[in-house]
Amino acid sequence: MARHMNPSRSTNKTIDAIDRKRERERRFMLRKARENAENLAISLVQRLLDEHIIETNSHQAICEAMEKQLAGLSEMEEFDMQFKIAPIRTLTQDPNLVSLYITQYIIEDLIEHPAIQDVFGDDLDVYRAVDSVLTRIRPK
Repeated sequence: MARHMNPSRSTNKTIDAIDRKRERERRFMLRKARENAENLAISLVQRLLDEHIIETNSHQAICEAMEKQLAGLSEMEEFDMQFKIAPIRTLTQDPNLVSLYITQYIIEDLIEHPAIQDVFGDDLDVYRAVDSVLTRIRPK
């Protein structure tokens, strides 16, 4: 007797495998962001300044704010992170979760920081500058 293949079961297996892979990548990136928060924050703020995305009167204060965000990502609830990045989730084809979160942080919260004079560029410009630094923590 021939074995009957259920196409929905194989589809579910594929979807589950993709979900597990994305979850492993997410955990890896969040761990790397926490472990390398200080170096990433310094590089990130320098890139934002070089690309003329932010204008600040205290480089150190912005580095500390970025470091705090990067270090705290691994303790965040999944719902809170998804809620934060929801407005820009479709910004790029295959977005880096950490880059999306930091981009949204810059656009919404960092602009209110007392050391920030102004934030320039659109969402995609900010994302590209952020992602150019944070691609280091993305698994290959």
